Amino acid sequence: MENMFDQAQIVHLVSTYGYWAIFFVVSLESAGLPLPGETVLVGAAIYAGQTGGLAIERVILAAAAGAIIGDNIGYWVGREFGTGLLERHGHYIGVTPQKLRLGQYLFMRWGGWIVFVGRFIALLRMLAAVLAGANRLEPGRFFLFNAAGGLLWAHVFGLGGYFLTSAFMRIEGPFAFAAFVLVALGLVHLSQYFKANEKRLLEEAEAAIAVKAAERAS
Repeated sequence: MENMFDQAQIVHLVSTYGYWAIFFVVSLESAGLPLPGETVLVGAAIYAGQTGGLAIERVILAAAAGAIIGDNIGYWVGREFGTGLLERHGHYIGVTPQKLRLGQYLFMRWGGWIVFVGRFIALLRMLAAVLAGANRLEPGRFFLFNAAGGLLWAHVFGLGGYFLTSAFMRIEGPFAFAAFVLVALGLVHLSQYFKANEKRLLEEAEAAIAVKAAERAS
């Protein structure tokens, strides 16, 4: 999806609609729609550096605001509808009630870092907020890691595109591919670890969620 727009289309988009184009594309991607938010951010930053038609500070602000607001929308959607959908229909894709509680437990332990790191990886950037909401990551923790990730992401890719222009475009693809490979390897390792320790992790998840429920009840 990152190649949905070519450079000419991005130039037309940002020159016509300005900062609002950056904000809406990034926010919709962050909310869960398959749009090329990162490509639009880098393209807008290059346009700002080469033409002066946009201020890089406002490009970064629009992208960061879109990332944070879009992720919060995705989080709310996941929190309001994701859990119910998984409970009713999750068995079709192998998500049992026990595995759903395991997911909640994993987000209780590492969910903030999943949200933060996910901002820099295409597929996770689109899904992390929805998954965080569905797995009941605490709102305050979500907002903290989401805001930190969104601000850092907007600065890294915004300033990278602005100062390095074409050189940054050349390294963006390999960087994204390397990140994808690392994440894929990490997921394989985690899958093997969870398979070998599933019974223990499920027991820990049940105990942790029971404690959490008791704290809320009191």
